[in-house]
Amino acid sequence: MKAVIETGGKQFTVAKGDKIYTELVDVKVGQTVSFDDVLMVTGDKMLVGDPYVKGAKVTAKVLKHGKQKKIIVYKYKPKKNYKRKQGHRQPYSQLEITNVQV
Repeated sequence: MKAVIETGGKQFTVAKGDKIYTELVDVKVGQTVSFDDVLMVTGDKMLVGDPYVKGAKVTAKVLKHGKQKKIIVYKYKPKKNYKRKQGHRQPYSQLEITNVQV
């Protein structure tokens, strides 16, 4: 059974046992988190929500938290002596999907 969930402003297609990287979730490592924002569930039948499927729930276990690789944001305007350099590391959570239920 597969489901499409919404978290952190993004949509993920998940199934039991999948490992996904999402935006940082405020749950400690080793604990479980549940997602009620399920957009679609496929299995024997396909259930499509309006916008969410009622009664559907996806639970996941938090494996780790971390920060992604650093990206450099550089602003520059020619002939104006304007230069700005800034780095950014986006925080993430790695989740393992434990259950998809309707």
